[in-house]
Amino acid sequence: MAKKKTQIEPLKKDLPIYPIGVAAKLLDVHPRTLRIYEDEGLIKPARQGNRRLYSTNDITWIRCLRGLIHDEGISIPGIKKLLRYATCHEIADCPKEIHCTCDAVVDNAIPRSLRIAGNSEEEKRAKERDIAARKEKSGKTENKVKPKGRKAR
Repeated sequence: MAKKKTQIEPLKKDLPIYPIGVAAKLLDVHPRTLRIYEDEGLIKPARQGNRRLYSTNDITWIRCLRGLIHDEGISIPGIKKLLRYATCHEIADCPKEIHCTCDAVVDNAIPRSLRIAGNSEEEKRAKERDIAARKEKSGKTENKVKPKGRKAR
């Protein structure tokens, strides 16, 4: 009797499977570097007990993050501040074809829409409006999207 072959499905990109040592080798960095990024709040690996586990999306984001630090010359505090006002693809200036299909998008931006401060439901709706507005804007224009600075009061 012939054995039934089982179908092997590819791993999900958000499944945390890489321990810190493997992730560090994949990224060609020291594990301490990944710990620093975590201490600074730039990455948040999954935890299993005391072990840090990284997903493929985490690895992709860290590669992008290292590009911003080493190629663009942006400091870690600078990246943290920029992430408050724009998504990662706006900061890294990713082409539309990449950021529309990227699963590793980091969006910690504070909503720019008017909202009632302190109301979590209202903040969530404001963030959704901002995301929809960004998608609409990127669909209409082919120009590079640059993060807007804060206006003086």
